[in-house]
Amino acid sequence: MPPQSSDRRDELVFLALGGLGEIGMNCYLYGLGPPRNRQWLMVDLGITFPGPHEPGVDVVLPDLRFIVAEKHALSGIVITHAHEDHIGAMIELWPELQAPVFATPFTMGMLKAKLAEFGGRLRPDLNEIPIDGRFDVGPFDLEFLSMTHSVPETSALAIRTRHGLTFHTSDWKIDPGPMTGVPIDGDKLQSLGKEGVQTLVCDSTNVLRDGVSPSETDVADKLTEIIKKAPHRVAVTTFASNVGRVLAVANATRAAGRHLVVAGRALHRVIEVAIDTGYLPPDFKYLGQEEFGYLERDEIVVMLTGSQGEPRAALSRAADGDHPDINFSKGDLIIYSSRNIPGNEKAISRVQNALARLGCDILTDAEELVHVTGHPRQDELRQMYSWLQPKSLIPMHGEGRHLRAHAKLAARSGIQNVVVPEDGAVVRLAPGKPAIVDDAPVGRRYRDGKLIIPGDEGPVRERRKLSAVGIAIVSLAMTRRGEIASDYLLTLDGVPILTKDEELIRDVVLDTIDGTIESIPPGRRKNPELVREAIRRAVRATFNEEWGKRPIVKVLLHIVD
Repeated sequence: MPPQSSDRRDELVFLALGGLGEIGMNCYLYGLGPPRNRQWLMVDLGITFPGPHEPGVDVVLPDLRFIVAEKHALSGIVITHAHEDHIGAMIELWPELQAPVFATPFTMGMLKAKLAEFGGRLRPDLNEIPIDGRFDVGPFDLEFLSMTHSVPETSALAIRTRHGLTFHTSDWKIDPGPMTGVPIDGDKLQSLGKEGVQTLVCDSTNVLRDGVSPSETDVADKLTEIIKKAPHRVAVTTFASNVGRVLAVANATRAAGRHLVVAGRALHRVIEVAIDTGYLPPDFKYLGQEEFGYLERDEIVVMLTGSQGEPRAALSRAADGDHPDINFSKGDLIIYSSRNIPGNEKAISRVQNALARLGCDILTDAEELVHVTGHPRQDELRQMYSWLQPKSLIPMHGEGRHLRAHAKLAARSGIQNVVVPEDGAVVRLAPGKPAIVDDAPVGRRYRDGKLIIPGDEGPVRERRKLSAVGIAIVSLAMTRRGEIASDYLLTLDGVPILTKDEELIRDVVLDTIDGTIESIPPGRRKNPELVREAIRRAVRATFNEEWGKRPIVKVLLHIVD
């Protein structure tokens, strides 16, 4: 352990750059030392999916400006597991940080696979840690502890510093029958409790549900039962990273005497890494999508990506009749062995409606036990409290309602000190009782095609406005003396055609432009910026009067001799 600091302001702090008040984009920082001289540890660097107010965006990334300014003091990045909301931003954002990366074998395998797809141009300092390994990162004494979740090798993190022990759960549930890996070691967690857990930073995603989550084994049994009874093709879509579910579908396929077909690059990548790391057998057999058309309808189980309605994923393309190899017809069964991530509901419904128009039967976890969460319900949370006996708790990984419900559950369970921060709040964990002591800049960035763009300003903001009020573009030519040199050109997109009085709105706008130019004294028309802004404001005002909305207005003013 590092020597005791002589600075009386020496603190251990916690700061989320993403993951508090939202599902996804998990990115957490622990800082050790005085405020002006801290060493930092990053835990996870993930993405989230864009919502309907973020048109055209591919994925959402955390804004790292705070830690980029402190990257000289960033000791390392620890990845707890291979879900995209914990690892997905590594490719885009690691170059800004240049810190060593630590993960267990399966998670590291997934990261290396992503790097290979990136072309090998990015070469981070990768450090593979054994399952349940203990290791140092700067002044932080860290230990991985295996948790049951919906991806192999999900690890909680015991963080030991001169201020005691902090336990960061990552994602978890208590599953006595996981399809991959081993159950949570309650005895080990109890031993940490006896050592003395100062603060528990804990998953909140499923806190609104009482009881205990069902097991992956229960889902496997139900999938086998359903697939055996199905008369025609069966398609199963799930999160690609859920290796236990992949194994369950493969076992169910074999029990039904069918052939497993796999469609989707992400699924192929996960299967390869799972075979390499021993979570799937070396002889794991499946067919590529090009074999789909050679099999009879009652011989097929096809596993596809696209459970969240992603437009270019295999299921979406098949539903739209746009997949080169996969097609569905009346009576085929489509099983959604997944949950809807908030914000994806419309995209998922669109795909399901397209499948329904083909005559397919759709089965979700609302009708049968074809999916279970990877997150703890209330009784599981109480069990974790009992094992660890934490003095304080910080809820993480959830929307605002989840975080506050978790805080109330913890208080009812006897945890005396509970703090509910938001992204950007700097929480002093020790010494003393946890308290919010500062704030840091946070925000969102977007992957937009091949570019990373800002979230607060820029094209997404303009697209959002375009989607609501449309655009009007005015083009005209003037001489340097301020004389009109041509007819106006007016382009309208996304605005009404007629006013409430049945006039063409185009004509009303053209009249507005005429009147605006005539109202400007001839001497002032020589100022093109004045003319441009006067037309823009007048056109917006006319739309507001006639329509009640203000579209984006662009004025292209050309000066000719």
